[in-house]
Amino acid sequence: MTAQPLPALTSGDPYAWDQALYAFLVEKGNRSGSRRTVESYSRMLWPFFAERSLTPERVKPADVLGWVHGIGRSGRTPSSTTVGARIACLSSYFRFLIRMGLAASNPCDAVERPRAVQSVARGYSADEVRRLLDVVPDTTAGRRDRAILLTLVLTGRRRAEVIGLRAGDLGVEGETCFYSYRGKGGKRGRRELPHPAYEAICATLADAGKELATMAPAESLWQAAARVEGVTSGTFYARFRRYLQLAGMAPTGIHVLRHTAAKLRRDAGESIESVSQFLDHSSLAVTSVYLRRLEGQEDLTWRDVAEAIGV
Repeated sequence: MTAQPLPALTSGDPYAWDQALYAFLVEKGNRSGSRRTVESYSRMLWPFFAERSLTPERVKPADVLGWVHGIGRSGRTPSSTTVGARIACLSSYFRFLIRMGLAASNPCDAVERPRAVQSVARGYSADEVRRLLDVVPDTTAGRRDRAILLTLVLTGRRRAEVIGLRAGDLGVEGETCFYSYRGKGGKRGRRELPHPAYEAICATLADAGKELATMAPAESLWQAAARVEGVTSGTFYARFRRYLQLAGMAPTGIHVLRHTAAKLRRDAGESIESVSQFLDHSSLAVTSVYLRRLEGQEDLTWRDVAEAIGV
């Protein structure tokens, strides 16, 4: 992350606000466990202050309003989701400043949040997952990608959590392999790694000339046809989109595989409580909404109504 110095304060250390922003981003990263979250917040916060020649104590609600609804570099009017994300980001920073005694108020409090437009959750069926796997080539890079796809679908973990897996995160006990992870919000866990995913990981490690038992703990599992540090999240995303195209499936983000993992387990008969625990959701209410959006609501009465009206 490249520092973009903010305007100097009228008195005191000219880089005090830079330091405060760095501290906020460090805290956000430690709490969320997500590098992508930190990068996203950074991309919004630095330009907001630097492009307006503002320091936090000079920000007014009107400044916030103009920014959150302003047209960005894409040239498009921001969606309600983007507006909400901008407000949430800036408001979170000001709440941090208030906690640190660096600000007295939050200018975002005066700005009305947009009504959230809930997107339709998507999760693939078992047939669609097979279609996707069928187009992955039997090459070194393809076997690596297949291992990542299987791990995503069978564990339900997020992209960063899977791409970030290291040899030290896996442990074999008898015939069972376990993986350790750090999830959203810093949640940590250790779970069984489904055998097909474990076998696929062993195959891609063999392609890289590696064996799990002799690897250093910090080594990436995804070195085959990639750097020693492993395949990057961006590279895998681009390849995932290519596989979707080859399979005749609509383009979407990798998070659809987490939806898929939940959907397939629910289809297999798991209870909402079990799926909630599987996904590390904060409450059953979150999981209920999540699954309801995936499954749709079955209409149990339409046949009676149709019969009554003679259609």
